[in-house]
Amino acid sequence: MGIGNTSKSRLPSRTWRPRSRLSSAATAANQDRHPFAAKTSRLLTEARIARSRSASETCRQPRRLAIGFTLVEALVALSITAAAGSALLLGVAGVLQTTSDSLEQTIAAGMAQQLMDEVAGARYMESGASPDDGALQPDGGEAATGTRELFDDIDDYNGVRQQPPTDRLGISLGLDDGEGGRRHPNFCTAPGTFDRWRQEADVYYVDPNDLTRRLSGGQVSDYRAIEVRIVYVDPDRGNRVLSSLRRVVAYVPAM
Repeated sequence: MGIGNTSKSRLPSRTWRPRSRLSSAATAANQDRHPFAAKTSRLLTEARIARSRSASETCRQPRRLAIGFTLVEALVALSITAAAGSALLLGVAGVLQTTSDSLEQTIAAGMAQQLMDEVAGARYMESGASPDDGALQPDGGEAATGTRELFDDIDDYNGVRQQPPTDRLGISLGLDDGEGGRRHPNFCTAPGTFDRWRQEADVYYVDPNDLTRRLSGGQVSDYRAIEVRIVYVDPDRGNRVLSSLRRVVAYVPAM
């Protein structure tokens, strides 16, 4: 019995146990027989220990608050945004102003050409008058109507100042139909569109040797210059010439 028990106790136990519960002596014996397996087991054990330590340290760390902008950073960002917005608005305003100026100049050029055609289409001088007449102005009857309806020679247009601009019958431009009447209301300009616009016309003698030089002091020649302007009347910033035309005409005696 004693010998049998002794030999039986020396036999290795065949009861299944988890790897984690192996005795230290059996583990040491296995490591001695298999060095590579021992090294692998040691590395796995160290990795498990490291993960457990990392998890415990993470749990112990306090929760961090969400990171946002400070007051100074927010103020700086608002300042930069405001500066960029101001620059953008200035650029847009400049473009709009340029577009408005171009539109005004285009309309004024058409008005100036219309007035120039009206003046240049008249006679050089009054019937029976001298071409060297120094008085370049309409007579009393022509000016009494308050319109240009009776103007029949170019000297009648000297000194014309009409605000707002009108046709020769006195109808405001933008409301006339070009035939002495008024256009349909749907095709009229908005009220007050040309209230600050003014037609101007001057007729004067020029030097025959230099047609760009205006004669003065009652001097006359066979050449007269017709100058028309469309002026924008601005009491605050001063008057602006939107468009101007100049043409020189010569007296040709009848054959």
